[in-house]
Amino acid sequence: MKYIAHIRESDKQIQSVEEHLLGVKDLAESFGEKVGVRHIAGLAGMLHDMGKYTHEFREYIIEAVKNPDSPPKRGSVDHSTAGGKLLYQLFHTGAPSRLNWILAEVVGNAIISHHSYLHDFLNPDLESPYLRRVQKNEFELKEFDRSKQCFFDHVMSEAEFQQYVSKAVDELEAYLMKPYSGNSESKLMFLTKFIFSALIDADRTNTRLFEENKTVEPEPSRKELFDAYYEKLMEKIDSYQVQDAAKTQINALRREMSDQCGRFAEKPSGIYTLSIPTGGGKTLASLRYALKHAGLYNKKHIVYVVPYTTIIEQNAEEVRKILMDDGHILEHHSNVIDDLDDDDENEDGIINTQQKLKLAKDNWDSPIIFTTMVQFLNVFYAKGSRNIRRLHNLSESVIIFDEVQKVPTKCISLFNQTLNFLKTYGHSSLILCTATQPALDFVEHKLEINADAEIIQNLDRVIEAFKRVEIVDKATEETFNNDKLADFIVEKIGEVQSVLVILNTKTVVKRLYRQMEGSDVPVYHLSTSMCAAHRNHILGQVREHLVNNEKVICISTQLIEAGVDVSFDCVIRSLAGLDSIAQAAGRCNRHGEQEIQEVYVIDHVEENLDHLQEIKVGKKLSKRILVDLKRDQNHHGGNILSAQAMERYFKEFYTEFSSSLNYYIRKLKKEMIELLASDRKHNSYNIAYSQDKKESLPLFIVNSYRTAAENFHVIDDHTTSVIVPYGDEGKDIIAQLNGNETIEDLSRLLRKAQQYSINLFTWEREQLEKNNGLVSLLDGKILALKESAYSGEYGLDLENNSGFDLSMF
Repeated sequence: MKYIAHIRESDKQIQSVEEHLLGVKDLAESFGEKVGVRHIAGLAGMLHDMGKYTHEFREYIIEAVKNPDSPPKRGSVDHSTAGGKLLYQLFHTGAPSRLNWILAEVVGNAIISHHSYLHDFLNPDLESPYLRRVQKNEFELKEFDRSKQCFFDHVMSEAEFQQYVSKAVDELEAYLMKPYSGNSESKLMFLTKFIFSALIDADRTNTRLFEENKTVEPEPSRKELFDAYYEKLMEKIDSYQVQDAAKTQINALRREMSDQCGRFAEKPSGIYTLSIPTGGGKTLASLRYALKHAGLYNKKHIVYVVPYTTIIEQNAEEVRKILMDDGHILEHHSNVIDDLDDDDENEDGIINTQQKLKLAKDNWDSPIIFTTMVQFLNVFYAKGSRNIRRLHNLSESVIIFDEVQKVPTKCISLFNQTLNFLKTYGHSSLILCTATQPALDFVEHKLEINADAEIIQNLDRVIEAFKRVEIVDKATEETFNNDKLADFIVEKIGEVQSVLVILNTKTVVKRLYRQMEGSDVPVYHLSTSMCAAHRNHILGQVREHLVNNEKVICISTQLIEAGVDVSFDCVIRSLAGLDSIAQAAGRCNRHGEQEIQEVYVIDHVEENLDHLQEIKVGKKLSKRILVDLKRDQNHHGGNILSAQAMERYFKEFYTEFSSSLNYYIRKLKKEMIELLASDRKHNSYNIAYSQDKKESLPLFIVNSYRTAAENFHVIDDHTTSVIVPYGDEGKDIIAQLNGNETIEDLSRLLRKAQQYSINLFTWEREQLEKNNGLVSLLDGKILALKESAYSGEYGLDLENNSGFDLSMF
């Protein structure tokens, strides 16, 4: 009898269970090899759908295809437990054997979870969802013995299987022996997540290739590609040298820093810092390092991680122009699909809308990737198989963290542990890129930065040479409201051609913009209520005024600070953290076109920062340093943006937040680090279990992976991504997402949709639902705004009564 894994939608061809298991095994092995766990990953691949070797599943899938409008009742066929149970039965019974038990736990958890998310080994209710699954009895898994026999008959003989597992055990031992700053539980947490990632991607890739009737795509030589890119980049850099402007001090210094990046790329992979000042040519210099290092050390990906979606398109476009390549550069802004609560155990094998969304290519396998800090952290810590699917592709990579000081404070320890894992196990090179380096080695869970980590030499000289602005302290003298600020802006625009105002809250920005709208000078508004395509359109108009030296005022939230390439004559910044003030200063006289220009720091009293604690604390600490400088101008190196001032600021900032650096989960009264990586002796759930049950939990790993993921949100208030009807393209994307597309078309549409998406806070989503401003697409997996809920001026309109004509865009 032929057992069925999948039935192709187009021609009803069958993929047998053994074809699928061996195909996924091969892919998983290739992914696992990156960190030396080829056989551990392969084990997950070959066993994950072993439970499809049943009459029950075969009858179910045939019936479902015959009667798509009235398929058999879902929920009756559990096919993902069998593989985990087999490992448990063969290697996790009898006297505890450390390596065998750990292998069964790590791989078994990945297998039983591959239709949802990793299970807890022990949860807050002192139960083990993992054990509950793998200990299912013969009444719950009626055909387990048949599945087991078919596996050994058709996939791998019992003797070969035992040899294969022995190799996996050897890999596990070598993995655990490797020196690493974290404890064994931390190592095992990352290993489990890596195996899960390799399995999810291998499973979905194999299924997609079968559905599209394609074979495994050959991997092009990344070395050849990166070497060719490097030649193009050097041609561009060398072409600047023949221009007259190349001889200026600033441009000569930019070239010198670029050359230093080129030389530094020859060093082995590690964690390094690149402290190029704003306007110092950071994008090209970091790309030079990345391409040369990737070519020399055979890296597979170059990943740029930026703090906000605002600068993804700008940086990606700059790189595209230089490399003259579009197909190999991926921009990943946000997850358009909500899959956090998916559990499609009983839909597998049938290609419906939900399955197509799962199979859409979304695994970060592109040579060059631009993404955000939120997405990077979500890969390792958030729930949802779409997030973790990308994890294995961050190995053997060069990862550049642009504006690394923007790592959310509560995520500092998690961020540090992730980078330490990628350095030690993932063979990745990690570059912390910013003009204001945070003290990441000052905190409890330290970042393992390499010795002599700074790429740029003589930093103090470089900072002095790049000084283009004077910080004017108005924050310790007086306070401002919007009326007073509007008058101040009018005064300044009378003296210069362009003024940028950066405030801390969207509400105050919007109110000030409305107040200034009647001005004789063009006024523009920017906030995260607008989708990326909308913001780019506004920035394009602003840049046109700046290039033509026309009068212009721009009022924005802090999104404009991190790396957006604009240069104003005057900047007014509402008091915030020192790093934000430095970034704001980088939008003034950016290229040193004029003599020293002024950046005014003000204290705005109308901003409500009660829900923005990091900004509130940053504001307090910055004010303290400003007061010091007012008393003694030689304090802190005589400059609020000096290296001494920055070091003091970050140390005080992290000290203020010391109790929350390990991601404290208020609801559970626990730090996330404890849920993920505490050892048996100190794990409070395990202690309580032993006291309550009067016995030890029969597991080596007792951590709570799913509970941790369910409680992880980079932004405090969980957000939902929605597509907006901005311009013809935004409307077209919404119209096309009707469920009839091929997987390939869906992949393309979802990529495009990211530029036409915004994130809604829970209260915003609830208000829109109440005001009937949302539409649901593809069985509720994707949400979109109605046209009346999006304004061409402000973006999101919660009242759903926007009458603005968007067709002009």
